[in-house]
Amino acid sequence: MDRYILASQSPRRRELLHMVLSEYEVIPARGEETVNSTDPAEAVKELSFQKAMEVSRIVKPCEGDRIIVIGADTVVAADGRILGKPADRADAARMIGLLQGREHHVYTGVTVCCVQQSKDIRHFSFYEETAVDVYPMNRGEIEGYISLQEPYDKAGAYGIQGAFSVFIRGIRGDYNNVVGLPVARMYHEMASRGLL
Repeated sequence: MDRYILASQSPRRRELLHMVLSEYEVIPARGEETVNSTDPAEAVKELSFQKAMEVSRIVKPCEGDRIIVIGADTVVAADGRILGKPADRADAARMIGLLQGREHHVYTGVTVCCVQQSKDIRHFSFYEETAVDVYPMNRGEIEGYISLQEPYDKAGAYGIQGAFSVFIRGIRGDYNNVVGLPVARMYHEMASRGLL
């Protein structure tokens, strides 16, 4: 029997994972995350790997069962520089100022671990990249947006599915990747390895 675990507390990832799996548990990774790479694609793969492995090491599969742990991490990058979650209002304003009126890229890394009773943890990782184009925003629009709660728990200080959607001119790539989980790619990667 397969047991699926999402190693993330993100409500957006939980909603998206329901598109692939009808039943799964949530055990958020809580360890200190460290990134050695400044390359956004490598950074998200590293972070997703750390989350998935942390949870994989604590789960206990029964004989004959498999536990499949999914870790994910998303970053926004402008000019190749990673923008994480804003530290405060000024940081959110700085980030939105960098993104407005131009294109940037959103990267989500996914690591899937398969744990069996042998304690042998097999895994694979990948990343998905989506280009997002933002309309020009004036100071009042930026101030209005950062006055909301929305920017402060999101990479790049915005949520594409929320109030910021009125500033999105267009995207190239997977919309769900920008929300936080590239479910189509994940489905096909997992299915091709017999994990669904």
